[in-house]
Amino acid sequence: MSEVVDRRIEGVVISSTGSWYEVATERGTLDCRIRGKLRLKGIRSTNPVVVGDRVMVEQDEQSNSIVEIIPRQNYVIRRASNLSKESHIIAANIDRALLIVTLQAPTTPREFVDRFLVTCEAYKVPVTIVLGKADSLVDELDAEAREFEAIYRDAGYDVLRLSSTTGVGVEEIREMLRGRTTLVAGNSGVGKSTLVRSIDPTLDIRTGEISESHHKGKHTTTFSTMYPIEGGYIIDTPGIKGFGLIDIESRELCRYFPEMMRLAPDCRFYNCTHTHEPGCAVSEAVKEGVVAWSRYESYLKILDEDDKYRK
Repeated sequence: MSEVVDRRIEGVVISSTGSWYEVATERGTLDCRIRGKLRLKGIRSTNPVVVGDRVMVEQDEQSNSIVEIIPRQNYVIRRASNLSKESHIIAANIDRALLIVTLQAPTTPREFVDRFLVTCEAYKVPVTIVLGKADSLVDELDAEAREFEAIYRDAGYDVLRLSSTTGVGVEEIREMLRGRTTLVAGNSGVGKSTLVRSIDPTLDIRTGEISESHHKGKHTTTFSTMYPIEGGYIIDTPGIKGFGLIDIESRELCRYFPEMMRLAPDCRFYNCTHTHEPGCAVSEAVKEGVVAWSRYESYLKILDEDDKYRK
């Protein structure tokens, strides 16, 4: 019996290629596969084991097998692009997510920002919005940046500016990373990998350029990878094009817009959907400019576009 126990070791998944997993353990980093029966536990996901997972690995003379996933503290999840599957989990057991947003080259859609924030609210992942390429925010872009910052700070989020070129915001982010596991996410080309390199230039992370024809980022990170940094870990992720929500009921959606949730108790009807009801405190706040129209528009679009997936 003791021999079986000795062959099992706990570790953290630090890299995934879809079929192989690197797991950091006290015995070093192990290349592992998933034990077959682990796939049969009803996990309807494109990736049953993800970066950040704490797992049990069983070793023998020929291979290392992941045989158990220790219950997750939290995770960031989106609807899979392959609709035959339910979901794609980006990473698990996260202390904080940094959502990198840019206003040009490429432009991050506001709805993408709001969808990501909804998921973080739903799965209890603290998030900071990072307004990237701050050195380019001049004139009209600076005015747009100020408006953006006001909208999301009023909603209840921390927003900071970052320029990996000039160093603005780098030390503040470095301090956030100390002793924590941090997810860095955003569209392709917003500077996720560049940020990680600016924190620790010794890390071997590829950075890419923007496609001139479409002003969109080229994918540089192919798979999520966790790097040791500042006494914790940072998770660099592939660029995300879309962010479909999953497992969030229509009637629950308002809970994940903090500024709307604060107003909901003042609605005339306890089950108000904030779309058409008389005496709705949320829609009144939108009319008065207390709640940003862009945020409310995202709420309506999510209700409309994702409803068929949440039924």
